Amino acid sequence: MPLPLAAAPIEFVEAVRVTADVWVEDEARHVLGLLGEVPEGERARCFVPGHAVRAHSAHEVLFEVALRFRCDGALLLGPLVPAELRGIQAFDAGSAPGRELLRRFQEAAATAGRSR
Repeated sequence: MPLPLAAAPIEFVEAVRVTADVWVEDEARHVLGLLGEVPEGERARCFVPGHAVRAHSAHEVLFEVALRFRCDGALLLGPLVPAELRGIQAFDAGSAPGRELLRRFQEAAATAGRSR
């Protein structure tokens, strides 16, 4: 999946809506790497995202990717997302990077559930 190249350094990546977890340093780089490796796929018509990541600089949100694993759709938003990448894109949720990304979201949700 094409991602916007950040003009400002990404300080952390936030798991949105599922948990209040924040991925930093190596974990943030790994999650962004997984997003970048997820191949294009065929998008279904549904789009109700259950997971998202937000990439932050030290002072602002750089971009957000909302993901719907069930229908292979990703919505890219934010000030660093070029016009050609804005909107819903298809991705292959069944690919190895897609499955690993979903596993990380599920793990973060389970961890958050135990801490409540």
